[in-house]
Amino acid sequence: MKKVKGYIKRKSMLYVTGVEYGDYTMNHVLGCSHGCKYPCYAYMLKKRFGQVKSYDEWIEPYLVSNTLELLDKEIPRLKKKIKSVQLCFTTDPFMYGYDEICDMSIKSIKKLNKAGIKCTVLTKGLIPIDLKDFSKENEYGITLISLDEKYREKYEPGAAPYKERIQALKKLHNADCKTWVSVEPYPTPNIIEQDIRDILDEISFTDKIIFGRTNYSKEISSYKEHKKFYNEQAQIVIDYCKEKEIEYYIKEKTITK
Repeated sequence: MKKVKGYIKRKSMLYVTGVEYGDYTMNHVLGCSHGCKYPCYAYMLKKRFGQVKSYDEWIEPYLVSNTLELLDKEIPRLKKKIKSVQLCFTTDPFMYGYDEICDMSIKSIKKLNKAGIKCTVLTKGLIPIDLKDFSKENEYGITLISLDEKYREKYEPGAAPYKERIQALKKLHNADCKTWVSVEPYPTPNIIEQDIRDILDEISFTDKIIFGRTNYSKEISSYKEHKKFYNEQAQIVIDYCKEKEIEYYIKEKTITK
């Protein structure tokens, strides 16, 4: 078990997200040990506003110690406005190897569910099977952009191995939980040669697939055919999902003319 770097307190927890498919969100950790290098928008944002100074500081997470107390205050005031709460947009709720962070996430979901609030989870860690006994309205998701462990070790060095992520998600799906997979940020062939159909076959059990391009990357922009590539990959996802009767969502600006 890994230990968090330390503890911080915040003045608020629940807030409206500007993400296109989100509602409310909560981020009860500062930093992320997964240390994604594609690059990570959350890290760039936190560095820009001076909340972290470096990558090395970013990958040493701090837990918000008053998370549950803030939820107790904010849930009664906001629950009529909230359709769902996503864990998380600027960190990871089930950070690989951090039991204390995972425990706080479980307690937060339980508290939100008790108030009748649906939760949506997205992680590069392992979603615990304990969540099978929580609200069946919840949606549990993983990020999966490759099946190649060498790629994962380079671009998601602290995250859970791909097979372990899939296995954990599949256990929840088999327990009649709603599951989804975010295939984003998907890399171009100059970064890794792979067939997206192989990934889709591994996650064909899931209820929903979200597909999106990589942004803010010089490696992508230097690949001359990147617009054509993403148009083609998006169409493969759409056709596959239609054939398998899987719900899908293509992120904005992934398909271009």
